Amino acid sequence: MSLSGFLQRLFGGGARVPLERRYERLQEGVSGTMSQFYKARDHETGTIVGLKIIDPRKLEPIEGRYKGLGKPLEGEIGLKITGPHVVKTLSWGTSTDGRPFVVQEFVEGTLLHSLISARKPMSPAKRLDLVRQAALAVATVHQAGFVHRDVCPRNFILRPDGTLVLIDFGLTVPDQPVFLQPGNRIGTPNYMAPEVVRRRQADKRLDVFSFGVTAYEICTYELPWPRGSSGKAALAHDSEPADIRGHWPHIPRPLADAIMACVAPEPARRPETLDAFLTRIKGVALDAGPGPT
Repeated sequence: MSLSGFLQRLFGGGARVPLERRYERLQEGVSGTMSQFYKARDHETGTIVGLKIIDPRKLEPIEGRYKGLGKPLEGEIGLKITGPHVVKTLSWGTSTDGRPFVVQEFVEGTLLHSLISARKPMSPAKRLDLVRQAALAVATVHQAGFVHRDVCPRNFILRPDGTLVLIDFGLTVPDQPVFLQPGNRIGTPNYMAPEVVRRRQADKRLDVFSFGVTAYEICTYELPWPRGSSGKAALAHDSEPADIRGHWPHIPRPLADAIMACVAPEPARRPETLDAFLTRIKGVALDAGPGPT
């Protein structure tokens, strides 16, 4: 699909919004792979929102992979995914100068990635709570009929009240084989499932894997494989992961076994759903006992 054809599809049929007049930017934009994100005030409603402005030239190569498949755009997808642990999409459209945008609730809080990177002291009970909330968030995406494709600590925000919220549907696709064919190696390398790295057919269990790596890191502040900053690091995900008990000897066995199942290199060994994962850890309770080493 040519850029002009993509833009015609993206912009066709809807009214364009004068972003600078409609939204007052209150905070400097945060750069993403394909977008800029701002804390903003909606002049029409007076509410504080999150404003994501997308670069169409960076978006086109991603969307072009699904030419002719009728893939919904990010804003359309976000409106269909609702729940207490996912960011609420309010609207989406195109600016008068041709930039696609998405308006979301503004989620106040701290990136889960920042908490992990700082190795912030956290009780075993809190770690278990965050694992459960992350599982509920990804399960919400799957129940809506989508695969997130970029589950990782950078895409979770922890609110001050302790609620964990999954954000960013920029790489999300419908949960259908045609959207998960071999070749689309996208996501965050340290959390990328082997079938994605090796360009094999995938399904929603790629999110189960990425969730498992995230859960492992919440519990231990470590990864199941050596950390890296490029796709080469993800090539190791075909090998068996380091046992989580090596970092947390006293982790309850059901929790350890469930997380290790999620990061199994072969999709068939993973839980089929995050609901199944939650069932496996339903009876786990943690107090202020020994945490990870």
